[in-house]
Amino acid sequence: MNDKQYTIKDIARMANVSTGTVDRVLHQRGEVSESSRQKVEKILKEINYQPNMYAIGLARKKKYNFVCFIPQYTPHDYWHSVALGIERAVEEIRPFNVSFDYIYYDHSDRESFVAAGKQLLSKNFDAVLIAPNYTEETLAVTQALQERGIPYAFIDVNVDGTEALSYIGQDSFRSGYIAARILDDSGMDGQDIALFHTESGLNSLEIQMQRRLQGFKAYLEEKELHVHLHEIVLTRNKEEDESILADFLQRCPQVTCGVVFNSRVYRIGEYLMQHNLNLKRLIGYDLLPRNVELLKSGVVNYLIGQRPGLQGYGGVKVLVDKVVFKRDVAPRRYMPVDILMKENIDYYVESYNL
Repeated sequence: MNDKQYTIKDIARMANVSTGTVDRVLHQRGEVSESSRQKVEKILKEINYQPNMYAIGLARKKKYNFVCFIPQYTPHDYWHSVALGIERAVEEIRPFNVSFDYIYYDHSDRESFVAAGKQLLSKNFDAVLIAPNYTEETLAVTQALQERGIPYAFIDVNVDGTEALSYIGQDSFRSGYIAARILDDSGMDGQDIALFHTESGLNSLEIQMQRRLQGFKAYLEEKELHVHLHEIVLTRNKEEDESILADFLQRCPQVTCGVVFNSRVYRIGEYLMQHNLNLKRLIGYDLLPRNVELLKSGVVNYLIGQRPGLQGYGGVKVLVDKVVFKRDVAPRRYMPVDILMKENIDYYVESYNL
């Protein structure tokens, strides 16, 4: 392995070009003849030249403006964790003349997403980090970005049929498959299982939740398990959900297990605690404080985590690598499927290592 540190003068001499030509090739600025560029790139390849990206970034005079398009959040919820990861990355890239703005939408309101998308497209920026939620509306936004030549990356949910630079997030289908596997390990065949979600049918508004549900059912089909599924569609209103749960549990006392396909397993767990009820197994998603409390108490048996902070952090890093440093980026960066129990939750720390 060649560990010699080559200077621009060394490379210019080896390529038989000027130092200015080497500088322009390295920093991708200014006009360089095709023959000179090929000479320089040939030498760079031969010596396995690794540029100092930090120095290159500082040397550039251009200012960049990125936009983050994510749902509104409250302290300690899922999207707050995403935002904390974004802010951590933003602090690291501040020396490279990159500013970062936010545009928020209501995660449960299609019209809010549309309005926020119009606001996004009314601005001038160099790249955007998108947390999609509605398929058709997301495609409308990304099509407009593509027509303007603006790069973008997805976090949390991947949307097919786009030209996103990268997707940073969990494999939602696989996480639903794993949820079924967890239940199967405790004996699921022949059981009555409740599947809690907030939309029904193939036109579900929340893309990620629907994919988790599909992954869960795929496991059942693959293993040819004979289970009785009860799909309970909840609202986003606590009083209405309590009425729905009361009616369901009264009608179906034989239900032994439940899976909540979004981050609100606390809604079911807290209801069970208040009414001195329990399920043999209850699985939820995401490490919200209320979810973790129920996990520690034993009301929730498993939480499946997807490292929201790392998603936000990684999304910013992908855009910076591509737009500022001109690096190639991986089309997908899947997050680990973290399975948390009360026995290991106290030792869990989200890592920002990519």
